[in-house]
Amino acid sequence: MNAILPVTSTPTRILIVDDDEGIRSLVSSFLEKHGFQVDTAGDPMEMRRKLAHSQFALIVLDVMMPGEDGLTALKALQKSGGPPVIMLSAVGTDIDRIVGLEVGAEDYLAKPCNPRELLARIRTVLRRTSSPAAPTTAAPQAGAPEASGDGHTLHFAGWRLDLMSRLLHDPSNTEVALSDGEFRLLRAFLQHPRRVLTRNQLLDYVLGSDSDACDRVIDVQISRLRRKLVFGKDRTELIRTVRSEGYMFMPPVSRAEAAV
Repeated sequence: MNAILPVTSTPTRILIVDDDEGIRSLVSSFLEKHGFQVDTAGDPMEMRRKLAHSQFALIVLDVMMPGEDGLTALKALQKSGGPPVIMLSAVGTDIDRIVGLEVGAEDYLAKPCNPRELLARIRTVLRRTSSPAAPTTAAPQAGAPEASGDGHTLHFAGWRLDLMSRLLHDPSNTEVALSDGEFRLLRAFLQHPRRVLTRNQLLDYVLGSDSDACDRVIDVQISRLRRKLVFGKDRTELIRTVRSEGYMFMPPVSRAEAAV
């Protein structure tokens, strides 16, 4: 028997964006049988109209559509702080997956995909994006400094990250938008400063131990995060590449209680 999500008074809302009406109908019917409330759009323009009037927990977005393609639509969503996105594409090479993840997708599936696999990916992304920002439980290495205390705000090099609201502010107090993956990656670094973290460790922190993503995904996320951790003309190296080992977060990190 297939596992069915428990019925709640407010089902999780999903938006399916695909120019193929048959795929929209098939996917939406399958997800509705598993407890989701599903709406559909035939192109990015219709997607934006739906987003202007409704809130969605996640978007399943096709890459190859006539007119505005999915990657262009995803870039616009990232700028406006839209919901997490799973990309679907008839082109399923590693390069295409990496490009989709680099633009900001939470996951990437090749078409045609098994609806059950899509359902599993949706549930994984929703767990990842809705779970509280709890500290990781990895065992510390001997002699490695830790960000200690019970505070909710982590400070480093003039920056601060609020673990509860997931908001990052630069030294001028300007908010810097983070995707869920970027937030989880930065949180992992801040909770393990001055320590080499391997790509496999970072994959566990960002995507979970059951992820089948390749190491290259972390390299892409690191590149995106580095571009955001730049303030003015300051080019101080915050994340150092340790050849053949992984990455290390260089600045000291301190904790403080989040302001009420």
